[in-house]
Amino acid sequence: MKLAIVATLYKSASFIAEFHRRASAAASEFAGDDYEIILVNDGSPDDSLAMAIALADEDHHLRVVDLSRNFGHHKAMMTGLAQSDADLVYLIDSDLEEDPEWLCAFANALTHGQADVIYGVQEARKGGLFERWSGSWFWSLFNALTDMSLPPNIVTSRLMTRRYVDALLRHEEREVFMAGLWHITGFVQIPFVVRKLSRGTSTYTLRHKIALLVNSITSFSNKPLTAIFYIGALISVLALLANIYLVLNWLFFSRTLSGWTSLMASIWLIGGMLISSIGIIGIYLSKIFSEVKQRPYSIIRQIYQGQKK
Repeated sequence: MKLAIVATLYKSASFIAEFHRRASAAASEFAGDDYEIILVNDGSPDDSLAMAIALADEDHHLRVVDLSRNFGHHKAMMTGLAQSDADLVYLIDSDLEEDPEWLCAFANALTHGQADVIYGVQEARKGGLFERWSGSWFWSLFNALTDMSLPPNIVTSRLMTRRYVDALLRHEEREVFMAGLWHITGFVQIPFVVRKLSRGTSTYTLRHKIALLVNSITSFSNKPLTAIFYIGALISVLALLANIYLVLNWLFFSRTLSGWTSLMASIWLIGGMLISSIGIIGIYLSKIFSEVKQRPYSIIRQIYQGQKK
């Protein structure tokens, strides 16, 4: 049974050699000589590509896919999966925060559970206080706004059958959010508790996480659009009640009402909500604009394949 290990490279120069050694050992233990390792260079600004090519010259199991620029982690993963044709595909990050040695344990769980996917879930989120808080906040908002129930501590590492990978690759959207695609593809997926290491500062900054959250929610849910309707309906009801009150006050009490401050505050509030609502609609329109153009979500510049000696 052929195995493919797929990983992406971005600022990975300090990890590539050890990752290649450990991934090769794990693959050899599981599949003998019938395996391949696919590394996707996602426009890494360091020496990741050169180091990966040098390793490929010495190892015919290794294939290096060089993208024409940085397209993003999720799109690079999809590109790597599309390059594989193995019976089993093991997707993992190359920064060694996830152990390549999990492969055998995942394979045993896949067989015993009669599943199509075994995916890693952290027993406790790694990193500092801010990273743990922002990660928990991200998944809580995503699940609340999409009606999905994704594990909050999910990791990249997962072992997948060929039929699952083929089904996953049928998703052809240009705005890729992998965790959502993994979930909606279906099949039998079983979590496996792992301990993820922390090897430095995450490349997912707060700004990146916010952008990813907006992209993921608008890709998998129309709740923000329906929220605009309900908020508008609520404001309309409150405005109607306020108008009734003002008319009754004028008819029966003939008092001049003070409240210019509250009036201006209301105008600013409603104006801000209108602008925000237009912005939400604009995000969805921009996604439609991106999808209808049918541009590829990544472009491969060159593929480097090691030759068997």
